[in-house]
This record gives sequence, structure tokens and C-alpha cells, in this order.
Amino acid sequence: MSLYSTQKLLYHLNRDAQVQRRFAQDRAALLAEYDLNDEERGAIQQGDIGKLYVLGCNGQLLMHFAPLLGIAWADYLEAMREGVRQYGPVRAGIYAMTSSTEEKVAGV
Repeated sequence: MSLYSTQKLLYHLNRDAQVQRRFAQDRAALLAEYDLNDEERGAIQQGDIGKLYVLGCNGQLLMHFAPLLGIAWADYLEAMREGVRQYGPVRAGIYAMTSSTEEKVAGV
């Protein structure tokens, strides 16, 4: 349920100006309203796009969360790559990795 809650929070942050204001004013209080584990809570508090990606968050949600954090497009893409380098393969969600980043997939 935790990944769902993380993505629900990101969805709300991406769509709701009031949630965005609360995020800017009192991040901890807002995050307490969602069923997040410590790792997810820390990644959101720190704006760690790469870790959120590795935890399984959908790239579309992260793509819209990044500008809220002031992260440019190229830096957002690199943050996801750096997340895999630093934290390992994507653990859950639709991007879960079954091979290493060095391994060729489907001959490519």
C-alpha cells in the first residue's frame, strides 16, 4: 500500500495548488497524512527523484513533481539514472528492473 500512497501524494502535489502550498509551508505535516514508509518519506522530503524512481514511482508523476522542486528536464532524467546507480535497480511498480543497466535487453 505504501507505493500507492506515495504515488497518490505525488499526484495531489502535481494537481492541487493547496497541496503544493502545504508542501512548501509544512512538508512534515502534509506527509504525515499519507501512509508512507520512512524511506519514501525521506525521499520526498529531500526531493530525491532518483530514489523515488527506484522505489517504483511512475515517471509521469515524477516528471511533474520535478519542476515543483525546481529541477530542469535534463537534470530530472539524470536524477533517475543516478538513482539506479546509487540505489540499485528499480524495486517495484511498472518500471521494476529484471536486468542490470549493463545488460542488453532484446539484443539492444
